[in-house]
Amino acid sequence: MIAALDEGHVGGYSVAYGRDDTYFPVYVTAALAAIFCTAALLTGALYWLALAALAAGFTYYNIPLLETGRPTIGANQYGIFIQAFGLIRWRAVERIDLVEIAERAMTVHELQIVLNAPLTSALVADWRKQPVWRWLMRLPWRMSHTNMVRINVEPFDQPPDMIHRTFLRMWRYYRS
Repeated sequence: MIAALDEGHVGGYSVAYGRDDTYFPVYVTAALAAIFCTAALLTGALYWLALAALAAGFTYYNIPLLETGRPTIGANQYGIFIQAFGLIRWRAVERIDLVEIAERAMTVHELQIVLNAPLTSALVADWRKQPVWRWLMRLPWRMSHTNMVRINVEPFDQPPDMIHRTFLRMWRYYRS
């Protein structure tokens, strides 16, 4: 049953990227890339092509932010799932913390999942192997050297404290 789990059909509680004005720059840079490509074709100047490549690269990297219907993180009876990472079993989770990090003029909330087992035994399903066309796209997670998975929860469609409370509640229920 667990082997049948894939990234698209995990069930349970899930959180997706929110749809708001913060992702407007992705659309703007896509339009700029098209405008710069057109300018390069019309004028034959290579500097327009360089600008188009930069704008297209930014757009490509941030495309996952536009996938608002796709579950990005969540939890079910098997554990915590993270897009492009995998499904972490409940017994491998030592602690789930919500940390506020001050960055320049704003505060960012980060969900930190500390593992009590090596990553290879903590994962029920490993989704880190992505298709080639997704290799350079934004990932919702970062792994620290101390066996901790770090997730920036600001771009999601639910408040950070609600995500944290739900994960804690499910962790306490399913690990017992």
